[in-house]
Amino acid sequence: MTSKRYKKLPEKTKELKAELIEKLIPELKKNCTTKFDESIDLSLQINNKQKKSEINLRTVVNLPSGSGKKIKIAVVCEDAKSQIAKDSGADIVGGDDFIEKIKSGEINFDKLICTPSMMIKLSKLGKVLGPKGLMPNPKLGTVTDDLKSAISNAKLGQVEIKNDKDGNIGLSLGKKSFSDDKVIKNYIAVLDTLEREKGNQTIKGDLIKSVFLTSTMGVSYKLKLPKSI
Repeated sequence: MTSKRYKKLPEKTKELKAELIEKLIPELKKNCTTKFDESIDLSLQINNKQKKSEINLRTVVNLPSGSGKKIKIAVVCEDAKSQIAKDSGADIVGGDDFIEKIKSGEINFDKLICTPSMMIKLSKLGKVLGPKGLMPNPKLGTVTDDLKSAISNAKLGQVEIKNDKDGNIGLSLGKKSFSDDKVIKNYIAVLDTLEREKGNQTIKGDLIKSVFLTSTMGVSYKLKLPKSI
């Protein structure tokens, strides 16, 4: 059943012509009429169906304005590095005992970071961590000996960019309470990351097919890219 609040929102916004993000953010914020601080979300569809291969992007972007979300970070490391992890801001730190807890299904964290030497043991939990997108990955900076940097990046607003089988990518650019400028800086960081990733792929034509901007409980608007990617 459609709520009275939702019925008051603009209709058929997807049919409007695409606009630059600078123009759309104020409109989007007008639609954030709930009592909580709604997220401003980006939805992209990429041209992942190529003639000779299928494009699968998986990387991370450091949002300069942060994500506005508090995430719980867990670290699996040797005893000698546990204090470094704690001092760097990790919420949960452990070794073999912690791995056993994860194996039993005790997963109360949002991001998992692991040192290379402990990854051999953790890799056996692929069936537990994989479906939840929590398995550490060297490419994403979550398998590393530099725990301080990895934890700091995660806390400051590092998010993963990954497309599904249909080429869809979704991520948050921040909150309604963010200034327009902060949202735009995060958006530019995402586009710059995708542009770099395109250079690493064999792609015919543009990487991005369509882009939409929406809020948690609002309606979506078609975005006009500032440049061709």
